[in-house]
Amino acid sequence: MPHGPILIVDDEPINLANLGQILEPDYNLVFAKSGEEALKAVAKHCPSLILLDINMPDMDGYTLCRRLKADPIHDSIPVIFVTALAEMGHEKEGFATGCVDYLIKPVCPDIVRARIKTHLSLVRAVRLEQSYRDAVFMLGEAGHFNDNDTGVHIWRMAAYSRALAKSWGWEEYQCELLELAAAMHDMGKIGVPDAILRKPGQLTPDEWAIMQSHTRVGHEILSKSDAPLFKMAAEIALRHHEKWDGSGYPDGLAGTAIPESARIVIIADVFDALSMTRPYKQAWLIDDILRYMREQSGSLFDPELLEHFLSILPAILAIQTQWNNRA
Repeated sequence: MPHGPILIVDDEPINLANLGQILEPDYNLVFAKSGEEALKAVAKHCPSLILLDINMPDMDGYTLCRRLKADPIHDSIPVIFVTALAEMGHEKEGFATGCVDYLIKPVCPDIVRARIKTHLSLVRAVRLEQSYRDAVFMLGEAGHFNDNDTGVHIWRMAAYSRALAKSWGWEEYQCELLELAAAMHDMGKIGVPDAILRKPGQLTPDEWAIMQSHTRVGHEILSKSDAPLFKMAAEIALRHHEKWDGSGYPDGLAGTAIPESARIVIIADVFDALSMTRPYKQAWLIDDILRYMREQSGSLFDPELLEHFLSILPAILAIQTQWNNRA
């Protein structure tokens, strides 16, 4: 993945030359001899990493680092302080300002190259993770692009799903996967004609069969990847309309034969769907929602999971308020 240059900041030309000689064969470099020059270089070149001297006459490295970290545009650029061994002892202050590492003068070329490689790999990993999340968000939105649902619904119900899973005892990384996977549960609706998705009246049997096919379409799309996230998303897409009593679709699974991920999403999805206004209905009052969900315990919902969901209702309502304020 392409990245910006490395910015080297030092008021001593010999130090700039030394680091340049070590890194120039492998990296694009930009140099600055003062704090002010460094700020201009950051604005112009948006470097991927900064090697920063601490003791400079116009603006010391700590001050410069604080200014960079206070800027939301450039606060994610990793800063490595380059300092003399005699000046060490203030590492705590340096890390408090936002640096990620230290290099000791006189620098060892092999250590410099190794540290730079490590930190640039972390930069690329962060960017890849963000791209991964962006792709998930776009897939989630695509599933509802031609539907009457609002986009907020998929992220709100995904947040409910995460909260329920965490309270139920799932590991944190599993909860994170579930939240992202839940947002793609209706991916298959991209394969359902607009006339059916947007039909204001009751669907005919043939139309209903086409609507039901979105579970298999979503599974087919999402199962193309072996990544754990997309495996979970494919599972949820296929099973989020199954019912505890076996009367759901596409395969009429019952009880614990329905994956737990889907059983969690079913609860979160129904709660949010009833809570929101849509072109064909008003939002239900909370008492009516809870009454209906209790009535469906053991038929639509896993009874134990539903009881647990109801026990964390204050947390769920707090999430609802947060998302409603963002909408």
